[in-house]
Amino acid sequence: MVENFEEIDKILKLIEEKRFFKLREALIEMNPADIATIFEEINQKDITLLFRVLPKELAADTFTYLESHMQQRLIEAFSDRELSDVIEELFMDDTVDIIEEMPANVVNKILRNVDPQTRTLINELLNYPNDSAGSIMTTEYVSLKGGMTVEEAFAHIRRVGVDKETIYNCYVIEDRRLVGLVTVKDLLIARYEDKIEDIMETNVISVDTHEDQEVVANMFNKYDFIAIPVVDRENRLVGIVTFDDAMDVINEETEEDIEAMAAILPSDKSYMHTGIFATWKKRIPWLLLLMVSATFTGKIITYFEDALGAYVVLTAFIPMLMDTGGNAGSQSSVTIIRGISMDEISFSDIFRVMWKEFRVSILCGFTLAIAGFIKVILIDHVEILVALVVSITLCVTVLIAKFIGCSLPILVKKMGFDPAVMVSPFITTAVDAVSLLLYFNIASALLNI
Repeated sequence: MVENFEEIDKILKLIEEKRFFKLREALIEMNPADIATIFEEINQKDITLLFRVLPKELAADTFTYLESHMQQRLIEAFSDRELSDVIEELFMDDTVDIIEEMPANVVNKILRNVDPQTRTLINELLNYPNDSAGSIMTTEYVSLKGGMTVEEAFAHIRRVGVDKETIYNCYVIEDRRLVGLVTVKDLLIARYEDKIEDIMETNVISVDTHEDQEVVANMFNKYDFIAIPVVDRENRLVGIVTFDDAMDVINEETEEDIEAMAAILPSDKSYMHTGIFATWKKRIPWLLLLMVSATFTGKIITYFEDALGAYVVLTAFIPMLMDTGGNAGSQSSVTIIRGISMDEISFSDIFRVMWKEFRVSILCGFTLAIAGFIKVILIDHVEILVALVVSITLCVTVLIAKFIGCSLPILVKKMGFDPAVMVSPFITTAVDAVSLLLYFNIASALLNI
């Protein structure tokens, strides 16, 4: 994001004054991601004008950072020649990503303005399942032959590297099959006469074209890769996933998880470009479900109406108990969901997780019980038995909440559902109901009501 608002004002003023030469000079010094933010600030009629001022390569780089609605507006305004120039400068995976976001008429315009070979590659990539490694890979990688010398490899990289997304990792293939990996560092420290097959690494970690994109993205975090080769079922190299695409996947999955855990259906549009009706549709299903599920807590309170009538002061502590239980359950569930998403926790770990969370919950429960007892006595000025009821309920509620919070995500994942989507609303409902049942039963036993 452009942090210097004076710089943005300067650009906007140059556009307004139509000083295009100065505008071009100013834009050339900027990062493509920063230029993309300026498109959000200018008038609609100036969008195409600003894009045409940019040099061809910088324009293509900037285009990949634009929001999809802005890309669509530009494509519709482009002449066939302009569109062809932009697509020609884009990497294949970026082109496919753009096509996936566009309506049919815009897709047809794009496909009309690419060469037959590019159109074939685009169609192949579009046929891979959504959210798979094949759908996010690029076909622009450097391949070498094992029989090449280092000198021949350098000559080959110089010849083809300008059009590749990365040249640091070079993949050694024989009969289209992936047999090794060599880095530019390996080439630089080797002798010119050395054979590629003698210096390449043969134990190459790769992924299948149908592997889930989130699994692929997590491999970058685990192995510190800058690129991962993608192979088909016969181990033929068909593309690579690069670090920038993995970061996009991680950001996308994180946003989806955050929205799901907040009881919001995920969206592929930014907040400012999502309409009111669309936002309503994302939020209302879970709100309705949570409202209906809250009926259970209402029924519990109604059932113990007599106890509340005898000890009205008990009502004052219901919000604290429910909130504490919900927070304790959320702490465990968020930690476990993260572990599941990072492939750190599997179903086989469920008993180890439960044992660990049990010990944590004992420590947390006793700490909260002691603090709650002191607070209720000194601040709320209630009798000791009522303070004891609140303290015991706090301790047991935290224990049960953390048990539910740590086990439910693992069980939900085992059943094939997304724990981020399913767990949070159900933990809230379950813990609220359990905390109230505990509270009133403990109160009934200790206070004889």
